[in-house]
Amino acid sequence: MHHHRLLSLVSVLGLATSTALAALQIVPGGTWTASNGDHLNAHGAGVIRVNSTFYLIGEDKSQGSSFFGVNCYSSVDLVQWKYEGALLSRTSSSGDLGPNRIIERPKVIYNNQTKKFVMWMHVDSSNYGDAKVGVATSDTVCGKYNYVNSFRPLGFESRDMGLFKDDDGKGYLLTEDRKNGLRINPLSPDYLSLSGSTSTHLFPQAIESPALLKLSNRYYMFGSHLTGWDPNDNVYATATSLAGPWSDWQIFADKGSNTYASQTTYVLNYGDGNDGKKVMYMGDRWRSKNLRTSSYIWLPLEISGTKVTMKNRGSWVPNASSSQTGGGGTWQTSPAETSYEGEKGSYAGGAKEVSCGKCSEGKAAGYIGGSGSGTGGTNGSITISNVQSNMNGGEGGVTTLQIRYVNGDTGPRYAGVSVNGGEKVKVAFEGTAGEVRVSSVVVKGLRQGSGNTIVVSGWEGGGWGPDVDRVVVPVQ
Repeated sequence: MHHHRLLSLVSVLGLATSTALAALQIVPGGTWTASNGDHLNAHGAGVIRVNSTFYLIGEDKSQGSSFFGVNCYSSVDLVQWKYEGALLSRTSSSGDLGPNRIIERPKVIYNNQTKKFVMWMHVDSSNYGDAKVGVATSDTVCGKYNYVNSFRPLGFESRDMGLFKDDDGKGYLLTEDRKNGLRINPLSPDYLSLSGSTSTHLFPQAIESPALLKLSNRYYMFGSHLTGWDPNDNVYATATSLAGPWSDWQIFADKGSNTYASQTTYVLNYGDGNDGKKVMYMGDRWRSKNLRTSSYIWLPLEISGTKVTMKNRGSWVPNASSSQTGGGGTWQTSPAETSYEGEKGSYAGGAKEVSCGKCSEGKAAGYIGGSGSGTGGTNGSITISNVQSNMNGGEGGVTTLQIRYVNGDTGPRYAGVSVNGGEKVKVAFEGTAGEVRVSSVVVKGLRQGSGNTIVVSGWEGGGWGPDVDRVVVPVQ
């Protein structure tokens, strides 16, 4: 896959004024900076919607593979994510939440009877020998969760898991039982244990990372084949009853694309109806050698009866927020964009041109940021002038710029980005392992016309920023 095509990503945020065209874009595969200035850290995640707010709950991989925490983020538009905090955190003692443990794929559903939010998760030892599920509860969606217990559901192994709440309020655990297949297990009325002693359905095929969607009385089960951290062509099956009969498994992304280098984690109907016009596939692009840099492949699913298809996109407009106008009742493709070479900007401080084999034109702007006072190579910045935009929101326009970059460190680098002299916004740039990758940043004040100026500089506290290959600006 040619990396420029793969990374042709750009995200645009809706304008602050209600009359403006809203164009909030999702950027599959990019480093996605949340409100706390760090890369969105919610891997293997699920989403629960409370009123008009979406809550993204997933694994904190900032410390690697062993359990560190379960994070929660909130958003009303699926693009701008606010960090709400950790729902579960590693304990210093032994037990399921202690050191060197595995907690994966946390999913939360709300129990209308007990008025509790109930989290289920895959619980394991570091060698994946336990193969259990764990349960925790909270009075609020992003409050601290009380850990209840762990066990093997119906006595069988359980690895990748999912959670599903049906229209009638019944809950179901989706669980990969390595020796037997993929199970749909009914939950007790309080969602804290299983109901009965048999599965609602057992798929004999080896399918993991299950996610279940219901539209107009039809169920859609998604999952992946078993290839470890490496992606494969994920599949789906349909039925009109959870007990079956279920259709054969079929692929939904382009054949041979390995689901655009991702693995299913959740499927979200973010629309208000059952028409299937606002359904989003949520996948993880795992990077097993540095899990914290794993990114998210979120793409629109096209569903018509029993047929599900998905195309790869550099970016797209979900039209999630009810306050958006001009978007209609479905998602949209992205607007055009213009790119500006980082190395052709004007340099200040110690910033200077560097060679970059995989960058466009083989060059980038390097030595941005830097610590210390006054010596060479500090406070480096680049200024890109004469940036063209057709944003019609005036001074109030809110836009997400794309920055293609390289970061040779294993940990993140940070930079500040400002538009037309406005407030500097902190942006995270995860390690790229020699590749050119993309980070997106929400900025204000991009004006209509060609007189815009963008500055990329270090972030407070010093340290080097990324090498900037290109800055890509949407033309709305």
